[in-house]
Amino acid sequence: MIQELLSAQEKADVLFREAEARGYIVAGQTEKELNTKMFDLAEELFGIRKYWHKRIVRAGVNTLLPYRENPPNLVLQQDDILFFDFGPVFEEWEADYGRTYVIGEDPYKLRLKTDTEALWREGKEYFDRNYATLTGAGFYAYTKELAVRSGWEFGNIHCGHLIGNFPHEEVLGEEVENYLHPENHLPLSAPDKFGHQRYWIYEIHLVDRARGIGGFFEQLVNSVES
Repeated sequence: MIQELLSAQEKADVLFREAEARGYIVAGQTEKELNTKMFDLAEELFGIRKYWHKRIVRAGVNTLLPYRENPPNLVLQQDDILFFDFGPVFEEWEADYGRTYVIGEDPYKLRLKTDTEALWREGKEYFDRNYATLTGAGFYAYTKELAVRSGWEFGNIHCGHLIGNFPHEEVLGEEVENYLHPENHLPLSAPDKFGHQRYWIYEIHLVDRARGIGGFFEQLVNSVES
């Protein structure tokens, strides 16, 4: 399964790199307009129209908000910060891909963008070192510490979730054990209720509430079969 999930993620990466190359991420359009451009591009490149969760483009103050919120549709501004959270389905395999972009050269926003990825990499190293015994609660606590140590607040009540063959949410449910959540005390290496290995999406959502901005980075944290 890991190879299929990594393949789906690689296609999501191609989608976003192509959007950058075509100059899609610019000021003057609404979040929904950019969202639609990305949807159309995914259909053009891969022939897909299926997503396992709602597609998110958030800019400005909306970047403070986690996935479950549904804020007003904003227009992207000059020197803005924005992030994507997309869950495309490629040949019935789910991807979950989050990236932050900065329009302009604001150094603080660029630092926030850089830190989302740097902290994700640091969190992955911790995951890899401690995978056999690491729990969702332990990984969430470590991730919050990473954010604070770097001068940010962590912006969500969890830092990731299961992913798999579509539709994993309907098959496995939305119990807390399926999230990297402070109430999940099961080892992440434990099998699912069907006895299968579980695969995890890891999310970094950093926020600065005083400045009204946030950054986001997510992707598959497993890299090999265990």
